[in-house]
Amino acid sequence: MDYSRKVLTYVLGGGRGTRLYPLTQYRSKPAVPLAGKYRLIDIPLSNCINSGLNRVYVITQFNSVSLHRHIRRTYTFDHFDGGYVEILAAQQTNEASDWYQGTADAVRQNIRYLEEPDVDYALILSGDQLYRMDYRKMIETHVESGADVTIAALPVQRDEASGLGVMKADDTGRVTGFLEKPKTDKELDLVKMDPAWIDARGVQSKGRTCLASMGIYLFNRKTLIDVLTKTDYQDFGREVFPTSIRTRHVQVHLFDGYWEDIGTIDSFFKANLELASANPPFVLASADAPIYSRARFLPPSRCDDVQIRASLISDGCVIESGAVIENSVIGLRCQIGKGATIRNSVLMGSDDYETEGRLGVIGQEGLPPIGIGPNSYIDGAIIDKNCRIGTGVRVANDHKLDELPEQDNCTIRDGIIVVGKGAMLPDGWCGPG
Repeated sequence: MDYSRKVLTYVLGGGRGTRLYPLTQYRSKPAVPLAGKYRLIDIPLSNCINSGLNRVYVITQFNSVSLHRHIRRTYTFDHFDGGYVEILAAQQTNEASDWYQGTADAVRQNIRYLEEPDVDYALILSGDQLYRMDYRKMIETHVESGADVTIAALPVQRDEASGLGVMKADDTGRVTGFLEKPKTDKELDLVKMDPAWIDARGVQSKGRTCLASMGIYLFNRKTLIDVLTKTDYQDFGREVFPTSIRTRHVQVHLFDGYWEDIGTIDSFFKANLELASANPPFVLASADAPIYSRARFLPPSRCDDVQIRASLISDGCVIESGAVIENSVIGLRCQIGKGATIRNSVLMGSDDYETEGRLGVIGQEGLPPIGIGPNSYIDGAIIDKNCRIGTGVRVANDHKLDELPEQDNCTIRDGIIVVGKGAMLPDGWCGPG
C-alpha cells in the first residue's frame, strides 16, 4: 500500500537563527543560500517530492519574506496532482494570539490542518538540515512496527554524541531511553548500543555505538493530536519526544547517509566548502533524487583565462582574466574582476544584474559595482548577497581571530569572516581586525 499519500508534512521554519547571524539578519534560516544556487529549504522540500509526499506546510515566523517569495516562485504543483507547498505564517487566530513558543507549539497552532481528508500520519521536518532521505522507508518502518511515533536516527561515534540527543533502543528497535547531549562516560554508557545491533539492520556500525536523533519525527495523526491537545509541551525534542518514550511506542528508523545540521556559521561554512570539494560527502547531482530550486533564466557563466580548482560556479557569473578561484562556492550572478583571488570562501552572488544606467549613477557616487573588484583578495570568508567589494580590497583573517564584533559591515564568527548583505568595502580596504 502507498502510505505516502496519507502523510501530511510540516516543515519547521526555525526561530531567530542567532547562531547563523548575520546571515539571518534579513532572512530566516531556511532561506539562507546553499551551494551557490539553492536555499536550505530546498533540501527537505526536495526530499518530500522525491518521496512522493505532496501535501506540505512550511511553518514560518521570523524574517520570512524572502522564504515566502522563494517557495511561491518555486513549488507549484500540477492542478491534477492535488499537491501543494503552503506557508503557515504566525498569526493571531481565535484559538491562539501569541507567537510560536517552540516547535510543538507551532504545530499545535496549526493543528486543524491535520483534519484534512485521508491524513493518517504527520511527518515533522526541520528546514535547516542538509541530507537526502527517502521518507517512504521511514513510513514502512513506522507501519510495520505498529509504532505511535517513529524517529530517524543516525549512528555516530561516541565522541560525537556529546553535542546531540542520543537514544537507546531494545532488540525490536523500540526506543527505551534518551539523553540530551550526554557528557560523561557514565551517561554515554547508558545509551551505548551494541555494534552488532546496528550491523543486523543493514547498516555498518564502523565503531559507531550511539544513535543520534536527527529531529525527524513521524506520528500517527491521533497520537500527535492527543499529545498537542492534552499537554502544553512547546518543543518536540526537549518535551514531546522524551515523554512519548515513557508512555507510547516510539520506534527508531536507522539512517546511514550524510546529515548536517546547518545551525552555526561554522557548520554552514564547512558544509558549503565540502560540497565544492573533489569528493563531496553529499552529492548534489542525482538522477534518482535531485535537489529542486527556483528555475532562473540566467546565461551560462563566462570565464576568461582564469584558474579554478575544487569550486562550484553558479549560473550567470562573469569571471575576468587572471582571476584565481580555489576551494570556493561562487553564487548566482557573481561579477569577479581581473586578477582577483578567491580562496576557501563562499560568495552568495547577487539578486539582480545592475543596469548600465545604474552603473553610471553609482560610478558618479564613488561606489564600486556589485561584485568583487579587480585585484581583490578574499580568503576564509562568507560574502553575502549584493555586496560591493572595491579594487584592491583584502578580506582575510590575518590576525587569526575567533570572534570580532561587527565593524564596517563585517564580523568574525567561529574564525570566519562574514561580510553582511549589501555591504560596501571601498577601494583598498583591508581587514577586518
